[in-house]
Amino acid sequence: MAQHTDKTQELLALRDRYVPKGPFNVTRFLAAKASGAVITDMDGRELIDFAGGIGVVNVGHCHPKVSAAVKDQADKYIHTCFHIVMYEPYIRLAEKLCTLAPGDFEKMAILANSGAEAVENAVKIARSHTKRQGVIVFEGGFHGRTLLTMSMTSKVKPYKFGFGPFAPEVYRMPYAYCYRCPIGLDRKTCDAACADLLNDFFIGHAAAESVACLVAEPVLGEGGFVTPPTRYFEKLSAICRANGIVYVADEVQTGFGRTGEYFAMTHHGVAADLVTVAKSMGGGMPISGVVGRAEIMDAPQIGGTGGTYGGNPVSCRAALAVLEVFEEEKLLERARTLGATLQARFAQWMERYEIIGEERGLGPMRALELVTDREKKTPAMAQAKALVKYCVDRGLLLLSCGTHGNVIRTLMPLVITDEQLERGLAILEEGFQEIAKGRL
Repeated sequence: MAQHTDKTQELLALRDRYVPKGPFNVTRFLAAKASGAVITDMDGRELIDFAGGIGVVNVGHCHPKVSAAVKDQADKYIHTCFHIVMYEPYIRLAEKLCTLAPGDFEKMAILANSGAEAVENAVKIARSHTKRQGVIVFEGGFHGRTLLTMSMTSKVKPYKFGFGPFAPEVYRMPYAYCYRCPIGLDRKTCDAACADLLNDFFIGHAAAESVACLVAEPVLGEGGFVTPPTRYFEKLSAICRANGIVYVADEVQTGFGRTGEYFAMTHHGVAADLVTVAKSMGGGMPISGVVGRAEIMDAPQIGGTGGTYGGNPVSCRAALAVLEVFEEEKLLERARTLGATLQARFAQWMERYEIIGEERGLGPMRALELVTDREKKTPAMAQAKALVKYCVDRGLLLLSCGTHGNVIRTLMPLVITDEQLERGLAILEEGFQEIAKGRL
């Protein structure tokens, strides 16, 4: 471990004195600068970034085109409030989102600030359209930290503990977690039977006639990068459609190239009624949105959705620049190549290291679930925590996730170089070697 400079020590002491423990810190690093897939801390240490600001910088840190757009817009106007004086970047970005989102139907889009705000707006829009109140979500899902989205989020500690009471009319059902199948079937022959649980759910938990929307992540994010079988969302959306329920795809983490497509639902061949977006859309700037069927999006009354900072012009310009980068640098192709490399390497590791119970994901949104016993699938929580620390201590920023925190996930920027990728993977494999030798 590198020694901290006096400035770093000073700032860490100030952090501990003036910032409460609630805003957690995975590391004790302090950023000095960042570029591409590398962050340099205030002690001059280079850190290979497999975390991506929790999936926010798919185009990399400080991409020149994004930085230039931010600087240019900041010199023109930073804020007018879209509700008071409109501006072109908001309208252009809404148009772009409607063009990119799956679905051969007319779409509209609104912009907001965070993923949680996007999800909350999607629920409001669905309720306004259906005149119903119920919201169905899934075990393992993460949707935010506001009252409604915290209620929708599955994991209690640390996200919900001590913060109740929660919002009513939120119902939770099992997700298609094939490795730990909720109904005990074989994924090769089950034909996504867990989607059929929704019909039974209407009988025992929430009547279909009272449900406004079903909100699902195409790949669970905080829940462990769980990746459902292809037919799962086809069946879920069909059931929703038959019952007048709005199907909402929460693409806050999966969107903007993370799975090798602009939107993960493309892999499933399903167009959701509403899609929530955020994170990598802004390339690091705070921005989010909801895009979907025009007749649903247009349901709320004038003034029913919005906010003072929603669709900030600087953030909109950053998002438009992000989309230009995707096209000009062919980042979707790069994402698919990156995903194939990770999938092949992780498959090799599964053969070498008994602690890896499953390798899964879509594109470069990949994960390794660690277990102490492959047959019993006992979560290896302590080993996952130790592995993350081992990697961080050696200059690889890495995150765990999952209900038990035993899943290692990859969220590196798509612009990561082959050399940086190999350095990062080498550190990660060294960690697995240490576990195999009983030293971690």
